[in-house]
Amino acid sequence: MITDSEDHQPSLPGWNYTTKVPLAVSPLFQWPLQPIAILRWIWGSWFFISERLIIVGIAFATLIWTQPSLEVAKHLELGWVAQIWLRNILLLTVVAGGLHVYFYRWNAQGKHLKFDPRPLMVKGKQFTLGGQIRDNVFWSLASGVTVWTCYEVLMFWAMANGWAPVLTWNENPVWFVLLFLLVPLWESFYFYWIHRALHWPPLYKRVHSLHHRNINVGPWSGNSMHPVEHIIYYGSALIHFIVPANPIHILYHLQYYVLTAATTHTGFEGLVVKGRRRLKLGTFHHQMHHRYFECNYGGLEVPWDKLFGSFHDGTIESSERIKESRKRMIMES
Repeated sequence: MITDSEDHQPSLPGWNYTTKVPLAVSPLFQWPLQPIAILRWIWGSWFFISERLIIVGIAFATLIWTQPSLEVAKHLELGWVAQIWLRNILLLTVVAGGLHVYFYRWNAQGKHLKFDPRPLMVKGKQFTLGGQIRDNVFWSLASGVTVWTCYEVLMFWAMANGWAPVLTWNENPVWFVLLFLLVPLWESFYFYWIHRALHWPPLYKRVHSLHHRNINVGPWSGNSMHPVEHIIYYGSALIHFIVPANPIHILYHLQYYVLTAATTHTGFEGLVVKGRRRLKLGTFHHQMHHRYFECNYGGLEVPWDKLFGSFHDGTIESSERIKESRKRMIMES
């Protein structure tokens, strides 16, 4: 937990608040290896209260109380498919809607830890249904939840019918636990490459630009995407046609993708309760991507952005470098 006394002024002009810079990638891929730093990073990412641990809890709760058995999933039937779709509608509405109400409707935290000082856009011709929030809710629920549900149904049906390998606790308890730790790493690895591809001009214009309508983001912005982007983004779960998993891992994998898209787009670095940051939420790293576009395509877990020159570490020097890079791209196009 971080106290208010540790807050600091924005590192770049135009921001209300920024994380301490320069930003650093995780120590997992730094050489020489730093075991203590790696353990600290893993601990800080998971304990004691973190998005990841909360989503593990949500995954187990949905498995116990709302998940059809694999025996039921052998046959594609409207009943259990609709049950999953309604569950996912409710889950995203509670998480994204709850964060929106807390931060933007109740204004419970004011601008404390808010990256962008500007409010969300109430109206705008660029948005479906004429406003940012209506646009974001529509695409998140109508397209996002539907595609998310389709992937869950596909994986459960495939597992039930022997098309996808199933992992059990008794078979390999170490791998069973390790998979939870590896999903965020796979997300960072996968997200960079699909995100970079989505910035290819033809795909950006026809698909990804819908998400980038949100220069200043809110909780509903994270899953506000074109259906094609939803198919690509949530398609990360298809790795389990190769990598054995349990239904709990499928639930966690897709819930992690969907729900952290909401939390990391809150526009706030964290949730403050009684003067202390109790839960880390948004990332300045990705917030900069929504403003500067041609940087920070991935996450901080896997250092693809650093390796390929698209890393913005939040400093003025890095900002100038990104601007020069954009100028060269425009001149060469």
